[in-house]
Amino acid sequence: MSARPAPLLLRGGTDPDAVAGLRAALVPLLALETSRPASCATAPGPGAARPLLVPISPHEDEARVCADLARRLDPAGPASRADVLLRTSGSTTGTGSLIAMSATALTASARATHARLAGPGTWILALPAHHVAGLQVLVRSIVAGTEPIVVNATGGFTTGALTDGLARALASSGGPVYLSLVPTQLLRALADPDCSRALARASAVLLGGAAASAALLARARGAGIPVVTTYGMSETGGGCVYDGAPLDGVTATIEDPDATGAGRIALAGPVLALGYAHRELPIESGAKEPSSRFTARDGRPLLLTSDRGRLDGHGRLSVLGRLDDVIISGGIKVDPREVEAALLRLPGVGEACVVGIPDARWGSAVAAAVMPAPTGGGALDAEALRSAARAALPGARAPKRVVVVPELPRRGPGKPDRRAVAALLAGPSRPGASRPGD
Repeated sequence: MSARPAPLLLRGGTDPDAVAGLRAALVPLLALETSRPASCATAPGPGAARPLLVPISPHEDEARVCADLARRLDPAGPASRADVLLRTSGSTTGTGSLIAMSATALTASARATHARLAGPGTWILALPAHHVAGLQVLVRSIVAGTEPIVVNATGGFTTGALTDGLARALASSGGPVYLSLVPTQLLRALADPDCSRALARASAVLLGGAAASAALLARARGAGIPVVTTYGMSETGGGCVYDGAPLDGVTATIEDPDATGAGRIALAGPVLALGYAHRELPIESGAKEPSSRFTARDGRPLLLTSDRGRLDGHGRLSVLGRLDDVIISGGIKVDPREVEAALLRLPGVGEACVVGIPDARWGSAVAAAVMPAPTGGGALDAEALRSAARAALPGARAPKRVVVVPELPRRGPGKPDRRAVAALLAGPSRPGASRPGD
């Protein structure tokens, strides 16, 4: 058997040429027929070992990525059996993971998605292809035997480019048209009437990457947009629970549920990654140990996620947030999502991120960064927001500090960077911030 070649780094993003190169490299790994065969440069020859594809950001330094892989990658672990190496953003822990993914799992995810929706169709790529949600759009297009419509956001996402991409897909497709968005993109699309009308003509708009508020979902569905909320992660090859219902072959269970039925979400099924491909290294200063882990139960692989959730009587999953996002303030557990939901009900608020910050009196204090809605109609007053939230929330759950920001710090395609938000809120007061209160 030939020795495995060095990892093959391929640019992601949304540049059409880079996307085409990444998609061409995926084709031979998925071993599926397509309308455009892979180039000789990416297809392994007879007897050759398959490369380990590593999608990277358009702006990353390849030498630094290679050095990081040489330091962290365990070639004898799951990476030895992987086809694609996914690198997570580490939005909460500050330490991204290396996830060994097989072509079999990626294909199983794509087929399960088509089975849940209206069958294979044309996919629009509006998310960076080096993140799992964007990469899965390419995999689904290969499985469907269609060419993806690429929305080039290299210079920044615009609703005009998304509207154009939708028009091209709708004009060229004789079947379903799908796309994946994150909540920030949908929020901006709803502020653009042309884009909103175009989204309403899609067969399904998968929404994931970050929690979507009830108000955002109500607005989108009220505009006729066929939103499907998704839950999943890089370890599951993207979304594996749609509108609370696991995809075919996927099971969701709750570990150690409390009196309300809430506990750690565990996932199993053919979409799971092979495991983590990095060596155990000392955690960087200030970072938390990642809490998701792979294990086995009854002879089946199982992913113990870092998320809290609850199943209803019909087996439908509600995701309640990360296990380590819960804030202990004065001995009381505060769920950030409850506070975020209260803030998002206030006029003019587009997005909110709630974290705990050090407090001499309470141990941790609830604090919030708030971003105005695209069509808010005026500036937000941080103190007024804090007062309104305190009127709606009991005691410890009310935010002690609110900061209005033009844009939330982010990692990946759409997740709020909670570490950066916490650092921002723990800093000195500045214009647009409410004063601390009891």
